[in-house]
Amino acid sequence: MTNQLTYKGYTAIITFDADDRLFFGRLVGIEDIVTFHGETVDELVQAFEAAVDGYLEMSTNLGRQPQKPFSGRITVRIPPSAQAKAAARAAEEGKSLARWAQEQLVRALE
Repeated sequence: MTNQLTYKGYTAIITFDADDRLFFGRLVGIEDIVTFHGETVDELVQAFEAAVDGYLEMSTNLGRQPQKPFSGRITVRIPPSAQAKAAARAAEEGKSLARWAQEQLVRALE
């Protein structure tokens, strides 16, 4: 089960507060703090979409660009010996190092 919602390229992480019986969400991938909540899943989804739309509208009204969510690109620094081993594994599988590393990272997160 995933506790994420995505709308207009923005992703939110969802938690449930059993004491208050509320779902809470927060946008991830941007530095601005955007939160929302709902008592039901339907309310949560509506609040999420309204929060994203409100964030975009507020940014426009303030005359600034809204922060963009993750681009899908990262830079990772690893020891040269690890890079050499990874490159060898990628070559064994007939893949570029970038493709091999992407697959390994995605697999680790599943």
